[in-house]
Amino acid sequence: MPNLPDPVLWSIPAFILLTVVELVSFLIHPDEEEVGYAGRDTATSLSMGLGSLFTNLLWKIPTVTLYGLAYSLTPLRIGVHWATVPLMLLLQDFCYYWSHRSNHRVRLLWAQHVVHHSSRHYNLSTALRQPWTDLSFGVFYLPMVLLGISPAAVAFCGSVSLVYQFWIHTERIDRLGRPIEAVLNTPSHHRVHHASQGGYLDRNFGGILIVWDRLFRTFTAETERPVYGLTKNISSFNPLRVATHEYASIGHDLATAQSWRARLGYLFRGPGWTPTPLDTTTATTGSVEAAV
Repeated sequence: MPNLPDPVLWSIPAFILLTVVELVSFLIHPDEEEVGYAGRDTATSLSMGLGSLFTNLLWKIPTVTLYGLAYSLTPLRIGVHWATVPLMLLLQDFCYYWSHRSNHRVRLLWAQHVVHHSSRHYNLSTALRQPWTDLSFGVFYLPMVLLGISPAAVAFCGSVSLVYQFWIHTERIDRLGRPIEAVLNTPSHHRVHHASQGGYLDRNFGGILIVWDRLFRTFTAETERPVYGLTKNISSFNPLRVATHEYASIGHDLATAQSWRARLGYLFRGPGWTPTPLDTTTATTGSVEAAV
């Protein structure tokens, strides 16, 4: 099998150059309707991106172990060549859709992904605001390995997807032609994804393609100008605080929960979930039925 490069590492100079170009474009041609750049916010995004390069090394250990075991057990093998790579990328994009969608619908996973949505600005530096944790351990891409795609090829496809998604984090590019908007994830589609107003929440989960959102009815077109950030924004620019604030909120909710049903809800229901009277049924009676 050929050695596969890491597209992310090769693209870092381009990331920096394009971010500078976009920043200069705001200085030369400001747009009052676009949020542009802010010094502390950009510094936080860059810090999160640099930090993720190191923290990801730790989180990859269980993922590599899981993939290695699965790859050794499956009898299937798919080689890496010009005919198979596009199919691998297609499958990776499908798995990414469900991974991304789950990161918005399961609070424990949202706690890691919220980092990427914590900026109230939307520019190329926002694309670099990456999480420092990964509690999914790559399970969403495990089907690729079980089908005989090597762990190295899975990692390569993930890096290609990450590189593609860099350029869609911008307000400087308006809608593109209809054929492109119909198939690919574009800046317009991804602006909707980063918006915090009600009609835009939890929409447009695609990575490279937008067709999955159209197929599974999570697509929304950009109509009104997005308001970026969270429904409950944080004011801190401290990277450690940005990386952990939702975990702290989960810890507080777990400590005050009145039943195991409520505790499980705080972990695995949606980010905005709150207990109903049934969920807060006291567990002090020792009834297992009341807890579950």
